[in-house]
Amino acid sequence: MTTLFELLPWITVALVTALVFLVPAIKIVQQYERGVVLRLGRLVATRDPGFNLIIPYVDRMIKVDMRTLTWVLKERQEIITRDNVTVHVDAVVYFNVFDPVKAVLNVEDYKTATEQLALTTLRSVLGQSDLDELLAHRDRVNERLREIIDEHTEEPWGVRVSLVEVKDALLPEAMQRAMARQAEAEREKRAKIIHAEGEYAAAETLKQAADIIAEQPISLQLRYLQALVEMAGESGSTIIPLPLDLLGGIAQALKGAGSQGEGSE
Repeated sequence: MTTLFELLPWITVALVTALVFLVPAIKIVQQYERGVVLRLGRLVATRDPGFNLIIPYVDRMIKVDMRTLTWVLKERQEIITRDNVTVHVDAVVYFNVFDPVKAVLNVEDYKTATEQLALTTLRSVLGQSDLDELLAHRDRVNERLREIIDEHTEEPWGVRVSLVEVKDALLPEAMQRAMARQAEAEREKRAKIIHAEGEYAAAETLKQAADIIAEQPISLQLRYLQALVEMAGESGSTIIPLPLDLLGGIAQALKGAGSQGEGSE
């Protein structure tokens, strides 16, 4: 009768054999991953998240991260714009894999390839843009960058670029001072224009008021009475109202006396 001690070597060999073949056959794919299985170098299928079995030493599974990845420029890039202004820019690119088969078979390293493509596209597009467009219309520049990068990565590599952002554009100090002087001159110009428009509007209003008084002399009497009421409201003032007709007669008398004096001379 065979004892357990005699079977122990066979049991050990069976366990080792099971471990050698079973452990490599078990593959766990995370929820945010997809597995691409190659059998003897040929594509077999893709595996969904969860517990998966493959043929050990025959199949090879490559896991692809499907989450959105973020790539940030490690160093500021020196860009010369179309109007010959040197700027230093920071940028960030968001992209994700939507086709794991293309990301594995069509490109060696999709992350590095996308990053290098984004870098070259950034330098090319910003070099074709004016400084004013980069500063005032950055949304359009970002959208143009995203479209160009996505066009080169989506179909061949299975990588979708969702967002490209130029975070900052640092100008030389001399350019910053020149722009500050330009902005100050622009504000002064607007202030002078607004002041001139106010003077013009006031002159027009006074002209209209003079035309009304000339057409309706009684309005001058009413304005005179209103001025008296306003002056009476001040403390410590004594007002003696005089009719405008009397003032007009006195003015005419003074004028006549002056003319007679000149004639006698």
